[in-house]
Amino acid sequence: MAPMSLGEFERYVISICSASPTVKNVAIIKSGLVWLNIRAYLTDGSFVDVFYNQLTSRTTYAQIWEERRIFGADNKKGWHWHPREDPASHVAAKSEISFEEFMAKVEADIK
Repeated sequence: MAPMSLGEFERYVISICSASPTVKNVAIIKSGLVWLNIRAYLTDGSFVDVFYNQLTSRTTYAQIWEERRIFGADNKKGWHWHPREDPASHVAAKSEISFEEFMAKVEADIK
């Protein structure tokens, strides 16, 4: 995925969430000149926090349940997963992890 502007990234995330049967609501939590934090509230009571920095291309996705990350992915020091079995661990990804790919895994777990 090529670097996106904040507007492009916001539209991308919202379009994935709009098509998801597990997303109840989406909100912009915080934003700055070059960064954005979006939250998707899910049907199981958890939520997904999404962070994107346009300047650095830093991207993080985290599913949160009861104030703890239960699943995640980010590109700090290369793309990697924080698997459900051990969300504190880092499992290298073979390629970039898109929000669409992340949400597909979240949806599969909720079903």
